[in-house]
Amino acid sequence: MRKFVYLIFAIVFTVMNVFADDSIIVNQANMYYAENNLEDAFSLLLTIPQETRTPQNWILLGNILQDKGRNDDAEFMYHQAASNDAKYYKAPYNLGNLYLDEEKPNMAIEQYKIVTKLKPDFAYAYYNMGCAYLRLGKLKDARNNFAKAIDIKPTEADFHYNMAYTLKKLNKTKDAQTFLDYYNKIKENNI
Repeated sequence: MRKFVYLIFAIVFTVMNVFADDSIIVNQANMYYAENNLEDAFSLLLTIPQETRTPQNWILLGNILQDKGRNDDAEFMYHQAASNDAKYYKAPYNLGNLYLDEEKPNMAIEQYKIVTKLKPDFAYAYYNMGCAYLRLGKLKDARNNFAKAIDIKPTEADFHYNMAYTLKKLNKTKDAQTFLDYYNKIKENNI
């Protein structure tokens, strides 16, 4: 019985050390990433075994790859993050951003819809969805999403600017000017 207890203790201690080592690695990788030292951040993250990587680890790997222009590999990493935790809203958000950057607005919209179901108060998902709808020329859908983003985060200047642009395209000049005025006030106060 005593050997069994020691064995359990040894396994728990080893597992705790692995997770502690992983958190040190992740912290260092985050510091490298913040310093734009992508190679060292990426190399460190790869030392974490795949089976113990968190969704955040997969996202950071994806971000590094996207920064390096390796979008197909970044997409794979974002999918890994999503499959690791289906409720992790940052995975579909990053996928949506990747698709938007690649001029795939329909695919981006699908990802942003997932985000808004997982985290309905995430203003940037609505804003980016509005941008995707703008690219498709679906101005009313763009307007509706910009309105949701503004309702959630009314102090974000870009939300107001894109709303003004959309309203102008919809021939609602007076309403567009109102949002442009909000944009200017926000910019003035942030300077």
